[in-house]
Amino acid sequence: MGKSKVLVVGGTGYIGKRIVKASLKQGHETYVLQRPDIGLDIEKLQLLLSFKKKGAHLVEASFSDHQSLVDAVKKVNVVICTLSGTHFRGHSILLQLKVIDAIKEAGNVERFLPSEFGMDPSRMGHALEPGRDTFDEKMTVRKAIEAANIPHTYISANCFGGYFIGNLSQGGTLLPPMENVVMFGDGNVKVVYLDEDDVATYTIKTIDDPRTLNKTVYLRPPENILSHRELVETWEKLTGKELNKSSMTGEEFLQLMEGMDHVQRAGMSHFYHIFYE
Repeated sequence: MGKSKVLVVGGTGYIGKRIVKASLKQGHETYVLQRPDIGLDIEKLQLLLSFKKKGAHLVEASFSDHQSLVDAVKKVNVVICTLSGTHFRGHSILLQLKVIDAIKEAGNVERFLPSEFGMDPSRMGHALEPGRDTFDEKMTVRKAIEAANIPHTYISANCFGGYFIGNLSQGGTLLPPMENVVMFGDGNVKVVYLDEDDVATYTIKTIDDPRTLNKTVYLRPPENILSHRELVETWEKLTGKELNKSSMTGEEFLQLMEGMDHVQRAGMSHFYHIFYE
């Protein structure tokens, strides 16, 4: 059996660009949705052109043009969505419902991977507001997929290393602390940290694997499961410098959230579930 043809929707995004590269690297004929509303975003245009140079096909389609989405979907047998589900980067999870409608009409898709890649939304029914919106919307998408009997795979990768490792999981920065570090609770809750390129590699490996059909795939390399305390101690060993540690209780964390705006509270509520549960 030949390799699947892949369409990536959201291919210029943070995880999407990595999935495009992984698809090409693993030898899949790869199509990337090019939206006409790219406007003056020169960085996205340059990224799309770099994909084209590497062998990807650019397919123009718009979420406001149903037929264009159908035509794009008909070119492939696997569709991967990587639309943003984070409030600070733009929140567009429910746009996937338009992709689902196109998949239903096209009738040729053998596997659909919606934009998930974080915590499993089916396990987050208890999540705090306003961060719960992301999980609820992902479950809306899942229900639409399953109601339409679309073959699918869900990818759960928990925490992207770029946002959680280099800064030792300190909020408001991507840089490591030089002197002081805040520990969440006792710092012993286990967290799954994934390299984003690895997430993309594993994602592409699932699409032709019959074992992953209509399943949730949990990316959990044992060496990537660390407590916050273990993460900080690893950094201290690498730098040869011990940081000054203070602890923030769950109650203090929740009180801190009260003075934040909607976008900040959405992100911090996810932080709470990661480091206190």
